[in-house]
Amino acid sequence: IPAKVFLRSSRLYRECTEAGPFGVRVAGASFDVPVVVERKNRIVAALKRGVEAKLKGAGVEVVIGRARLVDRHLVQVGDDRLEAENVLIATGSRPAVPPIPGIGAEHVLDSDRVFDVAEVPSSIAIIGGGYIGLELATYFREAGAEVAVFEMLPQIAANCDGEVSARLLQALQRSGIEFHLSCRVLSVEEGVLRYDDGSGTERTHAAERILNATGRAPVVAGLGLDEVGIDFSLAGVRISDRGETSVPGLWACGDVTGRHMLAHAATREGIVAVNSMFGIPDRIRYEAIPAVIYTHPEVAMAGRTEAELTRAGIPFRKATVPMGVAGRFLIENEGGSGFVKVLVGARGGEILGVHAVGDSSSEFIVAASALIETALTARQAAEVVFPHPTVSEALREAILKVG
Repeated sequence: IPAKVFLRSSRLYRECTEAGPFGVRVAGASFDVPVVVERKNRIVAALKRGVEAKLKGAGVEVVIGRARLVDRHLVQVGDDRLEAENVLIATGSRPAVPPIPGIGAEHVLDSDRVFDVAEVPSSIAIIGGGYIGLELATYFREAGAEVAVFEMLPQIAANCDGEVSARLLQALQRSGIEFHLSCRVLSVEEGVLRYDDGSGTERTHAAERILNATGRAPVVAGLGLDEVGIDFSLAGVRISDRGETSVPGLWACGDVTGRHMLAHAATREGIVAVNSMFGIPDRIRYEAIPAVIYTHPEVAMAGRTEAELTRAGIPFRKATVPMGVAGRFLIENEGGSGFVKVLVGARGGEILGVHAVGDSSSEFIVAASALIETALTARQAAEVVFPHPTVSEALREAILKVG
């Protein structure tokens, strides 16, 4: 939520400076970071109160303290011991700290503390070209900073479809974000980042602020997982598609599993785990969980990528259409570009993956997720009526083309 609050403000600021083609002139626009931070705090507090009210309304007892498993049915919280037939582990994650000298220093921001920074730096170096790093790169660039992103892999957003990643890279570069791919950060000092550019040449990059955005690490330490025999590693707690760990009666959901570190994935995992506890048949289909990167342009995806299908030996067909086939996209995005790609099984035509790059793609990816979850074919999905004018019509055109 904090990142999306920041991105909403930076997008409005950018739109003020780019409103000319829409017939709008905005003079004297400025970006007031303390107001943005205050708004973020207000929204987070309101959402927290809402969750607390739901828990209270459901009769849930909330115990504040540090919890540790004593055995498979017993949890120690301070001096208290709580007994239960089932225990659900949902301890979340914290910013990952890679083994780079200096990266843990106080002057280096992470993906938690960055949202309390009360000013936009003149320049910022971001370590990590994944979802978090790219969203924050978008925010800082739109807010007026010079931004450089350092990524050890040869592409940004490595879990994305390759063509989507390439198109996003082009768009972000056009916005003025500098990228260093296939590089290795060697050390971090205040205002200076030292890195290997991928060819064995050591270079330095100066920036007012440095941000560690290398992802998040599951919180697994100090929970008593070893003592009760749960199969886990620093990458997370291993669970079945029912949410159960290697120990019967002990379950896990959310970032602590290290699977899909997304809030909506955690919600689904929790629901599946609770249903399974009480004998209600349910399982999670990770391939149907949608994901969005709130950059400019947005990226949205559900299902498998071409690379994943190829590695699995699954034959498929694909169709790609430009987002501009949807009139609403042209209305909303002056000079914008993007595309929607649909992947279907070569034999049955079942929808296996949907990948999109372009603003507003986040608004229709849930439809793609539903098509995958319900195992519809492209021909069946073509019978669904998409409202006009909406950006979702680009998805419909891709479905019609591949079917």
